[in-house]
Amino acid sequence: MMQSASRIALSALVLALTGCAANMSAPVSDRNMAPETVGEVPAPEAVSSLPAQPTTYVVQPGDTLNRIAQKFGYTFKDLAEWNQMADPNQIAVGQTIRVAPPGGVTVTPVAVGQPSIGAIPSASPPVSESPAPATSGGVKNGPLAIVEPYSDAAWARIRQTPSAPSVKPAPAPTPAAEGVATPPPAAPGSSPWLWPASGKVVSTFANGETKGIDIAGKLGDPVRASSGGRVVYAGAGLRGYGKLVIIKHDADYLSAYAHNKNLLVKEGETVTQGQTIAELGQTDADRPKLHFEIRRRGKPVDPLTYLPKR
Repeated sequence: MMQSASRIALSALVLALTGCAANMSAPVSDRNMAPETVGEVPAPEAVSSLPAQPTTYVVQPGDTLNRIAQKFGYTFKDLAEWNQMADPNQIAVGQTIRVAPPGGVTVTPVAVGQPSIGAIPSASPPVSESPAPATSGGVKNGPLAIVEPYSDAAWARIRQTPSAPSVKPAPAPTPAAEGVATPPPAAPGSSPWLWPASGKVVSTFANGETKGIDIAGKLGDPVRASSGGRVVYAGAGLRGYGKLVIIKHDADYLSAYAHNKNLLVKEGETVTQGQTIAELGQTDADRPKLHFEIRRRGKPVDPLTYLPKR
C-alpha cells in the first residue's frame, strides 16, 4: 500500500515537471541573419577643371560690340554696362574692354553663336570718333595736348583719336550705310550744302596746294554749318587752322571750318544745316577769313563743285 502511494506521488511529480517544461519558451537565435550594415555613400566624381574665362579683350579690326559679346556668350548690353559705354557703337581698334562680369556680379551667359535679343546689327559700321568732354565754359577752345603742324597724318589723328569718356556724349545720329557716295540729304527744296559764310571767295581750291577755299569777312561774322551732322572736333590742335570745327555728315563726307574767333559748338553735338557754329576770326591767319574744306572719304574735294552758285 505504501509502495502504491509512492508510485502515485512520483507520477504526479513527473507530470508536473513535464507541464512546466512545455510552457517555457526557449530563446530564438537565427544564425543565418547577418548584422545590418550601413552602405557607404559613393564619393562624388571629380569635376574636371575648365579653362579660365578671359576677363578682357583687345578690339580687332572689323569688331563690333555685339560680335564680341556673342563670342564670349553675353549680350552687347552686358558689355556696355561693364565698360560704362554710353554709346555701344563707340569702340576703337586696340581698345581693351571687359568681357566678363565684375566681381560680385552674376550673369547667365547666352549660347555662343546665337543672336541676342536687342543685338546691334553686325552690318553697322563702328564709329571711330568719340566725343570729348566739354570744358567748364561749355565750349572747347583749345586742346590739352601740344599744337602740331599740319599734315594729312595729323588731320587723320585729330579725327580718329578717341576722347576721354568722363562725360556722357550727346546721342549720335545713326551711321549711314557704307558705300554712299552722294552728299548728305537736305530738307526738301534746299541744297545739300549751304555757303558757310557770306563773304567773297579770296582763295580757291588747288589740289595738292590749297585744300579748300577762303571766304573773306569781318571779325565776329557768323559761320554756319554747310550741312547737318555731328561735331567730331572743336579745338585748336592743328597748327595753321587756328580754332577749328569739323563736322561729320555721313560715312563719306566731312566739312571743316578754320581760323574762327570763337567756337559755339562742342564735340559730340548734333548740328543742323545753317546753324551758327562759330564766329569768323583770324586765328593762325593773316586776315579775318573762313577757310572751308569738304572732304570725301578723307580726301579734300573742291567745295565750289558742291556749294550752290551765287
